[in-house]
Amino acid sequence: MTYAQPATKDAMTEPIATAALSAATERPPYLWAGVVSLGALLLYVATLAPTTQFWDTSEYIAAAYVLGIPHPPGNPLFTLIAHTWGLVPWVAAYAARINLLAAVTSAIAAACWFLVGERWMRSWVPAQLPRRLAAVAGALVAATAFTVWNQSVVNEKVYTLSLLSIALVLWLIVRWDDQPAGEGHDHYLLMIVYLLALTSTNHMMGVLVGPVVIVLLYPPLKRERPIGEAAQRVEWSQWLVFCGAYSVLVATGLESSVPLKIAAVLFAIALVYAFAWAGNGDFAVAVLLVAIVGVSVYLFLPIRAAHFPAINEGEPTTPQALWDVLTRQQYGKPPVWQRQATLVAQIGMWIQYFTWQWGKDWSTGARAGLAVVFFSLGMLGAVRHWKADFRAALAMTSLVATLTLSLIFYLNFKYGYSWDLSQAQLPREVRERDYFFIASFALWGVWVGMGLGTLMEWVNEWLADREPDENRRWLLATPVLVLAFIPLAGNHLSASRKGEMLARDFAYDILQSVEPYGVLVTAGDNDTFPLWYAQEVGHIRQDVTVVNLSLANTDWYLRQLQRRPLATFDSTAAPAMYRGHTWPKPEGKLLSYSDAYINDTLQPVYWLDQKRVVSLSGVTVTLDPQMLGKQYLERADVVVLEAIKEQMGKRPIYFSRTVGPYADLFGLTALLEGQGFARKLHQQPLAPSDSIVSLGPGLGFINVQRTTALAFGVYHSHSAGRYRPRGWVDRPSESILATYGIVYQGLGQALRKTKPDEATQALAIADSIFKNTTYGFNPPAER
Repeated sequence: MTYAQPATKDAMTEPIATAALSAATERPPYLWAGVVSLGALLLYVATLAPTTQFWDTSEYIAAAYVLGIPHPPGNPLFTLIAHTWGLVPWVAAYAARINLLAAVTSAIAAACWFLVGERWMRSWVPAQLPRRLAAVAGALVAATAFTVWNQSVVNEKVYTLSLLSIALVLWLIVRWDDQPAGEGHDHYLLMIVYLLALTSTNHMMGVLVGPVVIVLLYPPLKRERPIGEAAQRVEWSQWLVFCGAYSVLVATGLESSVPLKIAAVLFAIALVYAFAWAGNGDFAVAVLLVAIVGVSVYLFLPIRAAHFPAINEGEPTTPQALWDVLTRQQYGKPPVWQRQATLVAQIGMWIQYFTWQWGKDWSTGARAGLAVVFFSLGMLGAVRHWKADFRAALAMTSLVATLTLSLIFYLNFKYGYSWDLSQAQLPREVRERDYFFIASFALWGVWVGMGLGTLMEWVNEWLADREPDENRRWLLATPVLVLAFIPLAGNHLSASRKGEMLARDFAYDILQSVEPYGVLVTAGDNDTFPLWYAQEVGHIRQDVTVVNLSLANTDWYLRQLQRRPLATFDSTAAPAMYRGHTWPKPEGKLLSYSDAYINDTLQPVYWLDQKRVVSLSGVTVTLDPQMLGKQYLERADVVVLEAIKEQMGKRPIYFSRTVGPYADLFGLTALLEGQGFARKLHQQPLAPSDSIVSLGPGLGFINVQRTTALAFGVYHSHSAGRYRPRGWVDRPSESILATYGIVYQGLGQALRKTKPDEATQALAIADSIFKNTTYGFNPPAER
């Protein structure tokens, strides 16, 4: 491929002219790319999360450890890679090893962003050193964009692995495009197909790089085409076979089988064309084979599921269950034509996330100003790319559009967690969703690098009458690249996870709040997944049975609860309060349900036509539609009530404070004894005494002696109350941190009269915690 040379006011020096003329044949600067990758890796390691974090981090780390199956679509490629990676003692802590995997994959992607930017800027930045510095600047912007950086220092999702696959495919197709016309370089295309098939078994995000390949492969757009009808039919067969294979890969990630059937037909037609008309059957068969090898990783799901690992979400042991996992049927998302928010608002949410990327540490006004600056730089780079090379620019633009507009339309999110907070009634996502657009923001960094290269070009032209030396003019233009350091400076506080231990410590603290062999009811991701991590990876309090209200509405989760063996309590590894006692191990399953009953008889909902009062093993439960706020009981509600009925008197039953007033809605307030982060259920109503104090609505009764022992002898209050320059950055998960503050504040109130020194200490801890939240020093009594 050749490029038109930029016009200058004076003749170019010979080295520069030579470099420009050999744009397509100049060897890629892999050594520079290695340095870029190493630099990014050092940055990520310096700000790496030392252990697990909230949201999906704990789930994925625990799944890697036990070789399990995380939530749909199961992510088998990640599980296999992370499990293998975790076997190597890169660092002592297992969670830190998996977080390091995220850092390494993202750092390698940064090297690819450098290589792509450097290659495409050869058209208008002929001076080698300034061009490479501009490409480094683009890679720096891509690597330090808030979402990219924040996701690269913790394995919260599988998206850094997808980011790497996108970067690798992009670089491979650029290398393929640089080969002389007519040369056989199918190995690049076969590697691309294999990577696309392989990354589809991690997450479908990685497959979205396909459009850039389709554009660059499209024969009519090529600058140089082989001579002869036969050779051109081979070209068309390559494009058709790739498009057919790609459509099949994309269709495997859709919620319906219809697109998959259509894609299979299209691929069959492409095979026929390759064999019958193009004489390129070898290539077509090779594409089919490498694609099969890539997607064969999916076989891990049913094979491993049949061994029932501790984490086995969706339990894909049958063809239907496997299909449900791969197509994410569990989430029940509406079709894309039924918008969950207006398309304008959904685009607006992406714009909101875009404003975070370049200076999250700074004020809203500063972020908005920087968004304008970096949007303008990116657009400048895109426009200059279009002028220099229409075809490559079209490919890049199609990729960016796919990872922004197409993704926005397909994901069909509800209103963002922080979008237009003046409208409280809007249906909202439970957390911010910026991580879905991680590749979009990284690629924008590549465009920003091109924009900075264009600014250098302008400075070079402006200096033409003042400085005759072309090389010197380019070097004098390089100071504009300092703009690339803005995201590094503006995100270093918010993106960093250095020293953050709260998720791990919270899991330990809440598990130790529960008496041996207790049943603990939790609500969602952040009060459940860290507990999975603690139990499976840390082997902490595996005697506690965790019942998640969200997952308890599914068949597979209930079967796993029934199947899970009850571990023996080890008092030697527990806090002192549990030592010196005998803790008989109960027998039997949590529930008396059989698999057949769960699968065929247990209903999703049970309707309530009127208020009812029932006794479950001596516990009086009120089923009042008005109090519950709904005319039915969900399956999870029935499971909790059944657990009370069958386990009361055999195993202690607790409700995590993170479930809020859930237990109170069943009229159980007077039966609940607060013990730190958990509330223990009793058969008889509690009465105030020296050790039992009522703190009113919200906190209810608390056992002062036990809560004091937990708060000052077990809990990691220093982890919750440590200084955070930006406070708790992730607002959707700050309720866990606030729970610490509420417990310590309540304890301080309870101790004020009897133990004023300890009360002061508890209130001081609460204040240090609330300084990190949006609640300040006066949080609401009830969450």
